[in-house]
Amino acid sequence: QVQLVESGGGLVQPGGSLRLSCAASGSIFSIGAMRWYCQAPGKQRELVASITSGGTTNYVDSVKGRFTISRDNAQKTVYLQMNTLKPEDTAVYYCNADIIQQSQHYAYQRAYWGQGTQVTVSS
Repeated sequence: QVQLVESGGGLVQPGGSLRLSCAASGSIFSIGAMRWYCQAPGKQRELVASITSGGTTNYVDSVKGRFTISRDNAQKTVYLQMNTLKPEDTAVYYCNADIIQQSQHYAYQRAYWGQGTQVTVSS
């Protein structure tokens, strides 16, 4: 089975930084786009950043210039470097990845989710 395991969350003061990691493991032929979402209490899950297999990145406006998404294909890992953190960034952050799995004659793709990691920005 495929698993995405997240790490790096925690409590940080406003203006501080965190680096989230999400490592994929299991039966994986290749990985397409990888993404980070956030979900604050009482709110819907929101796409924060994405990165394609070719390295093209996109960000929600509220994090542009502060967050950086990157990936290490050899390690099957996506990162979210979070700088100049604000209290509004407080949320559970979930990674998401398009995983391509392959049998002898078939290939199929579906998105997998990490377990979530709590980011709390507070003084």
